[in-house]
Amino acid sequence: MEILLQPENWVALLTLTFLEIVLGIDNIIFISLVAQKLPAEKQRVARNLGLSMALVFRILLLMSISFIIQLKEPFMEIFSRGISGRDVILFAGGVFLIAKSTSEIHHKVTSFGEKESKEQKKKGKFWPAVVQIVLLDIIFSIDSILTAIGLSDQVLLMIMAVIISLIIMMVFAGAVGDLINKYPTLQILALSFLILIGFTLVLEVEAFPFHAHIEKGFIYFAVFFSLSVEMLNITMRKRSNQK
Repeated sequence: MEILLQPENWVALLTLTFLEIVLGIDNIIFISLVAQKLPAEKQRVARNLGLSMALVFRILLLMSISFIIQLKEPFMEIFSRGISGRDVILFAGGVFLIAKSTSEIHHKVTSFGEKESKEQKKKGKFWPAVVQIVLLDIIFSIDSILTAIGLSDQVLLMIMAVIISLIIMMVFAGAVGDLINKYPTLQILALSFLILIGFTLVLEVEAFPFHAHIEKGFIYFAVFFSLSVEMLNITMRKRSNQK
C-alpha cells in the first residue's frame, strides 16, 4: 500500500471520506424512512443489504471512470439543448424523491392520530425496500463520484473513501432511523428535506433552461438549523409534560 505512505494521499483520503459522508446525509434519511415500514427485525438487514449492494455498484462505477465521465456528454438533443446520461439520472431521481416524499407526507397527515394495527405496520415488503435503497444510493452516488474525480485521480483512494463512508452510514443509519421513528414531527421535517433535495436534483439538469447549481452546503445548513429548532421544541414539550 505505497499509496498511503505519501502524506498528501492521506489528506485526499480524509477529504474524500468527509465529502462522501456529507453527501450521504440525505441518503441516510431516505434509508431510515424506507426501512421503518418493515418489521423491526428486518429493518437493519434491509439497510445493511441495500447499502452493501450499493457499495458494490459504486466500486464498479469507480473502476469504470471513463464511463462516468461520458455521462456528462450529451447523447441527444431536444429543442437544441443537449441531454446527457447524468441529466436523465438526476431528473428521474429528483422526480422520484419529490413524488415519494409528497406521498408519504400526505399519508402521515391524513392518518395522524390513528393507531396502526400490527398488520399495517408490517405491510412494507423487504425486497422492494432494498431495491429503493440501492436505486437512490446509485442516484446520489453519481454526483459524489463526479465530484471525487475532480478532487483526486487515485481510484484506490476513492474506493477506500466510499467503503469507509458506507461503513459509517451503516453504523449511524439505525440511530437516525430510531430518532426519526420516535418523533412524527422529525419524520415530516425529514420528508420535507427530501423534497428539497429532489428539487435541487431537477435544477441540476443542465438540459433545462432554468438549470442552476445550488451549493449543498446551504441546504444542509438550513436542514441542521431546522433540526436544531425542532430538537429544542421536543425538549420543551418533554419538560412541559413532566411538569
